[in-house]
Amino acid sequence: MEKKIDFLFLFLFVFLVCFGFLILLSASFYAGQKYFKDPFYYLKHQLLLGGMGGLVLGVLIFILPSHILKKISFFLFLGSLFFVGLSFVPGIAAPANRAYRWINIFGFSFQPVEILKLTFILYLASWLESKTKGKISYFIPFLLIVGVISLFLLAQPNFSALTLILGISLFLFFLAKTPLSQTFLLFALALASFFPLLKLAPYRVKRILTFLNPQLDPFGISYHLIQSQVAIGSGGVFGKGVGLSEEKLGLLPHPFSDSIFAVFGEEFGFVGISFLLILFLIFFLRIYQIGSNQKDTFKSLTIFGILTWFSFQTIINIGAMIGLLPLTGIPLPFISYGGSHLMVEIAACFLILKFSRER
Repeated sequence: MEKKIDFLFLFLFVFLVCFGFLILLSASFYAGQKYFKDPFYYLKHQLLLGGMGGLVLGVLIFILPSHILKKISFFLFLGSLFFVGLSFVPGIAAPANRAYRWINIFGFSFQPVEILKLTFILYLASWLESKTKGKISYFIPFLLIVGVISLFLLAQPNFSALTLILGISLFLFFLAKTPLSQTFLLFALALASFFPLLKLAPYRVKRILTFLNPQLDPFGISYHLIQSQVAIGSGGVFGKGVGLSEEKLGLLPHPFSDSIFAVFGEEFGFVGISFLLILFLIFFLRIYQIGSNQKDTFKSLTIFGILTWFSFQTIINIGAMIGLLPLTGIPLPFISYGGSHLMVEIAACFLILKFSRER
């Protein structure tokens, strides 16, 4: 039965995207002027690929019948894995800092792991729905598919995205009412693999050690964390004012992407940070309510998967900026610069809107 779309969620979603554009403009105008002689350079790119790309992809998802979307979820997932594989192909791959996370098509750089997040959630929701209907056992196949994704992401390497996808998959596996013992076993396996994966890349061990004690390397790997905390702390209660961040002028690494929350904290202070956190909280609660009202298991699992994705990324990004979690390369949803992630996040919100009228 179709109903009206959830207008409260629509308002929160649109407001969050527009607010993100304003924060990005403030955080990036200095870098845009310095490197491209255009203070709006990064904002225009975000609007073009992230905003317009997300709108086009979102409308396509919105008009596609849900049963068709469910049927093709496996092929969408395979397609996104194919694009992740292209990140290793010379001529298409756009490696940066010895990491193969980007592809370049028709002059546009794109991170295929971002679309993998959404297609994996869709496919896993469809897969686990059939598990709840008692068709077949999914424990071993679940391990195999997560293992394949892990190999791709470790090869890039993209440990932060792997951690996020593992978290989403474990949470959805639990929500699908699978045996609790299997969920605990999966969690134990993920935890047991964590330490060997750390040893494979010494910089990850060093990152954790400096997270525990930033003074071990204050001018090296700890520099980013220290400057983030300086930026947020210097904002005080009301902040220095829009556009008046000093850390974004070359002191803080990645001021308009991974570290944009630190710049926002410096300019808007405790009051601004509180507003943004409350906005995210209301947004997440609304997604939770939409998911809880779903009678269809596939739609419910998909919505909760998107909720887990958005909330985990938000917690990880902000937690890293304030020193509660180790630094990662995970962007702040809807806020950080990056057309790839914004495009897919907007598309995911259109999917939630679509399901909100199909309760």
